[in-house]
Formats: sequence, C-alpha cells, structure tokens
Amino acid sequence: MPELPEVETVKRAIASIASGKKITDIFVGRKNLRWPIPTSLNNSLEGVICKQPQRRGKYILIPLSTKQILLIHLGMSGAFRIYKSRPNFQKHDHVAIGFESEEWLVFSDPRRFGCVDLFKEEYVLSHWLLKNLGPEPLSKEFTPDYIITKTASKTCSIKTFLLDQRNIAGIGNIYASEALHFAGISPNRKAKNVQGRRAHDLASALVKVLNQAIAAGGATLKDHRTPFGEIGYFQNKLQVYGREGETCKTCLSGSIIKKIVQANRSTFFCPKCQR
Repeated sequence: MPELPEVETVKRAIASIASGKKITDIFVGRKNLRWPIPTSLNNSLEGVICKQPQRRGKYILIPLSTKQILLIHLGMSGAFRIYKSRPNFQKHDHVAIGFESEEWLVFSDPRRFGCVDLFKEEYVLSHWLLKNLGPEPLSKEFTPDYIITKTASKTCSIKTFLLDQRNIAGIGNIYASEALHFAGISPNRKAKNVQGRRAHDLASALVKVLNQAIAAGGATLKDHRTPFGEIGYFQNKLQVYGREGETCKTCLSGSIIKKIVQANRSTFFCPKCQR
C-alpha cells in the first residue's frame, strides 16, 4: 500500500495540473470501489474549479470551488495517470476528470481497495475516514513529547503502535521499519518503553526518513508510479525493509537482517543495532 511519501508525491503531481483549473468533463466507470462511489460525482463537477490539493495521512483531498472536497485513497494498487488529451479508458480506469487545459487525470485501481468520496468541506474534521487519524508526522503537532505521552500506557510493540493510523497518520510498513532502524529501536520493544532519549530519536528518525523518501519520489517496490509515469528511488536507500538475510549496512559487524511478522505484517530489522 502506498504510504505517506508515495501519496505526497502523487498529490504534488495532481496539484501541478489541477490546482486552479476548471473541470470540464467527468467519467465514472463503475458504481463502487471499496465503498460506493457517490452518484453525484457524475453530474455535479462540471464547471467546478479545483483548489490546491492536500494530503491527510494516506488520503488525497482536493478542495473544490463548490465548498466540497473530493477525497481519494489509493488502496493497495490504486494509481493516477495524467494525459495531455482525453484517453481511451482502460479496464481498471474507474474515475477520470477532464480539465479546461484538455488534460485528463485518471484514477485506476485493479484490486479496487481504494475509495473515492465527495462531501461538504464543513465535514472534513468529522468525516468518518478522517476524524480518528493521528497527527501528521511532518507537522508541528508531532513531537517527542507526543510520542512519550501517547505510548505511556501502550503494551503493544512500537512497530504495531506506528502502524496504527490513530496514533500517527500515514506511516506504513516500509517507513516504520526504516525509522525504527535509524533510531536503533527494536520493533519488538513495547511502545510504553519508548521514552526519553528513545522517543526523541524515533521522532527525529521518522521526520528524516519521510523527508528523504519524499525527496526521492517515494519507493517503487511493485506498482508505485507518479501520475507522470515516473518511478520513485527510495527503494535504493532502504536499510532493512525487504533485505531479509542480507548484511546490516549500519553496524558493519556481519549482523544479518531478520524478518518477523507483527500484527500480520512483515517487519525487518537488525537484531544487533536495534535494541
């Protein structure tokens, strides 16, 4: 599933063609993805102006001049493509938007775990998909003190804590593993035991890893492409994720990267330099 850096990269690409542009055409190829696609999408967007797209966790939000918000989640395999003119829609193209510039933005999702919604902007804080999300890890609200307070009574592992979107929005398997490695924290450590210096190291590691990944265009391990068809390059910088059985690049002592399963998700770490 695309994580914060991949979604941020996609959002920026969408902004480059959609921000300030009028919608002139809309195509909806099916009635539902993970949940039903609003029927109003077909007949309420023509002539509407797109404002600056935003991101909340793994969600892309496009504010509209009608005081509505178009929400998209990429799911497991969702992707956007940008065309210079109206394309021939393909089998898994589910929603497409045409702009006054004649460019088209097409959302495809073969596995259909993504979602598209349209709602009034006054409900953005109470929307059922957004209201319980934790703070953005690249925001001022995310601090070492937040980690200390939030983990104080948590008996789950710190890796499981990081994956819970109610704690921190946008973190997934790749960047949880990478940040914990960078901070020198074992994914098996109980969240409540990540206090003091460890909390500071983890907060710093998350910010650094996420910013590096965004600068690299995200990580292309399977499907991720920008709407312009470009791959990300952060996979070339991964220290532990996907490197089971390989030598740790950090401790340089021959320690081997291990893989375990936590909450039905794969975790990669170095047992020597992560404590």
